[in-house]
Amino acid sequence: MFIWRGKLQKGYKSSQNIANFLVLVDIWCDMSDNKIHVYLMPGMAANSSIFEDIKLPENQFEIHTLDWFVPEKGMGLADYAQKMCENIPESDPVLVGVSFGGMLVQEMAKIIPTRKVIVVSSVKSKHELPKRMIFAKYTKVHKLLPTGLVNNVELLAKYAFGETVTKRLHLYEKYLSIRDKYYIDWSIDQIVNWSQETPSKNVVHIQGDRDAVFPISNIKDCIPVKNGTHTMIIHRYRWFNEHLPTIILK
Repeated sequence: MFIWRGKLQKGYKSSQNIANFLVLVDIWCDMSDNKIHVYLMPGMAANSSIFEDIKLPENQFEIHTLDWFVPEKGMGLADYAQKMCENIPESDPVLVGVSFGGMLVQEMAKIIPTRKVIVVSSVKSKHELPKRMIFAKYTKVHKLLPTGLVNNVELLAKYAFGETVTKRLHLYEKYLSIRDKYYIDWSIDQIVNWSQETPSKNVVHIQGDRDAVFPISNIKDCIPVKNGTHTMIIHRYRWFNEHLPTIILK
């Protein structure tokens, strides 16, 4: 009788331990579910390593990164956005897009419900595009660009970041890894022909006052970043780490 009682007690304790463990798993899952999922989309030709220094409080946010893929023939930006949305299983995410990635996340927000859309170094409508891009749209002059030389990192940096590379060439080689000619041609064409008339209501725009690609003089209703250039997501990451949590939660 004593032996059986001992076995029962051990069995009861074992069951208790399992039950306690399952409770902890449930609590952890609830905590994970309560986090805000933030998806980061880089700019044209750039990969997600541009976000390597972006840090948000881990008890509140879950960071995910997205990367470009070479579009199928005949694929428009809306179709591309639909395909990219397949990488987002969570509901009501925050989408953060840089430059051309900012245009893309706005298209994605037309397909899936979002908590907030944040565009960085980008535009919110075709009316914020600089005159040279509007000129390119009507003259098709952008199709004459020597994109076959995309393996020339200095030239690619000029296309993607709007600046001449004079220092830290190895970093640009790291950041700009999407060097497919068809993708570059497609991206430039999608940018100059973007047709969005008015910004969506839940879009927050962060723009550097020294952005050479999308000058702030053309931008309306944005959060300006003093001395911020088109690459400020890399060089001014401390600003984003400090302000993004508040911007997301606001």
